[in-house]
Amino acid sequence: MRTITTYILVFLLAVTGQNIFANKKPADTKKFVVVIDAGHGGKDPGKNAKGNLLEKNIALKIALLVGEELQKHNDIEVVYTRKTDVFVELAERGAIANRANADLFVSIHCNAHNSQALGAETYVLGLHRNKTNFEVAKAENEVIYLEDNYEEKYAQYNLNSPESLIGLTLMQEEFLDQSIQLASYVQDNFRVKLHRKDRSVKQAGFVVLHQTVMPSILIETGFITNNEEGRYLNSSNGQKEIAHAIAEAVGKYKDNVSTNDFLGITKVVPAVEVKDVIVDDAIFKVQIAASSRSLDTKPYNFKGLRGIQKSKEGKLYKYYYGDTSNYTEIERKLQEAKSKGYKTAYIVAFKNGIKQNANEFINKS
Repeated sequence: MRTITTYILVFLLAVTGQNIFANKKPADTKKFVVVIDAGHGGKDPGKNAKGNLLEKNIALKIALLVGEELQKHNDIEVVYTRKTDVFVELAERGAIANRANADLFVSIHCNAHNSQALGAETYVLGLHRNKTNFEVAKAENEVIYLEDNYEEKYAQYNLNSPESLIGLTLMQEEFLDQSIQLASYVQDNFRVKLHRKDRSVKQAGFVVLHQTVMPSILIETGFITNNEEGRYLNSSNGQKEIAHAIAEAVGKYKDNVSTNDFLGITKVVPAVEVKDVIVDDAIFKVQIAASSRSLDTKPYNFKGLRGIQKSKEGKLYKYYYGDTSNYTEIERKLQEAKSKGYKTAYIVAFKNGIKQNANEFINKS
């Protein structure tokens, strides 16, 4: 049950909005920026198959279609790493996203195999879970050998070593949970709406994902070496369907796990009366990070934030800030976490120990 009391606010709550339960971005904030990365290009054709099927061409067509769909939304800004058949270095692709202060990075590719393997899979950054994931990442990463001065620019990478390719830090893993959620939306759409073979969400060490500082995914849209799937990927209809599935997944992610506030609250100034929203049967927390490593919850590991809680969920450790039934209070905690640098932090709700989307939970209350 939700109860509302009032109190005098003595700090500045930097949240704006018209409706206390509105899942909308304030009009005066920047647009939600999505960087669309068409894999390969120019002197790097990527994978190829019979019939002159080239990964670089198919990836570009799908990427442009994804961008077209997203640009129909006034609150989304699309940035492309390439819009034509040109070669873009892996480090520059990530740099484009970082300079744009992007909210998401989506890299689009095609797969290949010496068999009739088929299906779509979406990757997030992580240590290689198995040899197959390593080989996929290795093939995509080998483009660096086409770049000038690659020995110097990528000195920290050993493309032949599954163990040493990526040394993840907590700051990079901060985005892992959000990346997995977006990847899951993409795979759900491929499986449910397009009836594609679902090769699942996977982790591997893609250099292009390592270069970004925001939630990032790499989509292998299918196998151009599979006779039927290759024709589908190369067809106008197939490209439109795939692009729509990806764009829809991005839209869902934006609505549910936006880097902006989940709920808008009327902007207030010091010493004004505001409503205190209490949800009696829920506990709200701010999720600030997800990591495969277990860290001591001392403030020095979390940019000075105190009272961090750690929970093992599947293969990941989730780190939370705050613990309250007061939604107004957890909004303040969210702003505090973001001010410390946890830009992708977001609010989650727990009911009877089960985690739920805070926005949906509030609306159901």
